[in-house]
Amino acid sequence: MCPAARHRHPTFSTVVKESSRMSASIPQSAVTVLGLGPMGRALAGALLDAGLAVTVWNRTPGRDRELVARGAAGASSPESAVAASPLTVLCVVDYDAADAIVRREAVASALKGRTLVNLTADTPARARETGAWAAAHGIGYLDGAIMTPATTIGTADAVFLHSGPEELYREHKPVLDALGGAHTHLGADIGRAASYDLALLDIFWTAMAGYAHALALAKAEGVTARELAPFAQGIAAILPPLIETGAQEADTGSFSGDINPITSAASSMKHIIQASEERGIDASVMRAAEGLARRVIGLGHGEDGFLRITDLLTPR
Repeated sequence: MCPAARHRHPTFSTVVKESSRMSASIPQSAVTVLGLGPMGRALAGALLDAGLAVTVWNRTPGRDRELVARGAAGASSPESAVAASPLTVLCVVDYDAADAIVRREAVASALKGRTLVNLTADTPARARETGAWAAAHGIGYLDGAIMTPATTIGTADAVFLHSGPEELYREHKPVLDALGGAHTHLGADIGRAASYDLALLDIFWTAMAGYAHALALAKAEGVTARELAPFAQGIAAILPPLIETGAQEADTGSFSGDINPITSAASSMKHIIQASEERGIDASVMRAAEGLARRVIGLGHGEDGFLRITDLLTPR
């Protein structure tokens, strides 16, 4: 994506003008939802609950029945669905699925002069490329990420991240607010929401992989998951202040090991690996973490904290 496109759609002013001309015939409170998996259905349901005129479409027929019964308009094709509203919200499994829907000539033509909010999860690079495609087709484009489960949509607990032209975000924020929860605009770079999304999911899934391994190790030693749970919650409670401290260290490049040097961490990891493998439990994830710690120690940073491994993981 060219540098200028990272900050502003080349055709954004044209999109706004065309969108204004359409507003006389299409109510601004109308919104289309493409993709009716669990999350898409939750999004459409929240919009209906807010009293908006909602049009829905899904590749697999029949998933719109409940929503139509609640007052949504079911579209026969994605192009007719996007033509019904100034704003379309797209939420499917990944950008391959998204491209298969919106990059069809008929759909792209119907989207011209309208806005597409893509809440599909994928990589920052693909978000930026899609933003460039949208700009080239006269489509207003916002990329987004949903950071909470489908059950939170429409409630105060929902969390949404958005990136793209701020003017476009402000224009459609009243409708986006109908989805509930907190909405944060992260800047003009289309890929920024996906960057946050993947980094935060990296924390989540790495932690869940560690928890799964801990449950297996505990079980092998005769400790039930229920017995371990309250102590596991105690470990989790230690993390928030460490995240705050770690953020400061990562931004300054100073990784204090005063309380827990990486040499101590590596020793703990060695014991986990040994106990796991004695019980026939795969310890490859912990072996990878220990390997990073040993490399940092070998570079002379044994007195630093564990997050010094960030330097090894960051491309130069």
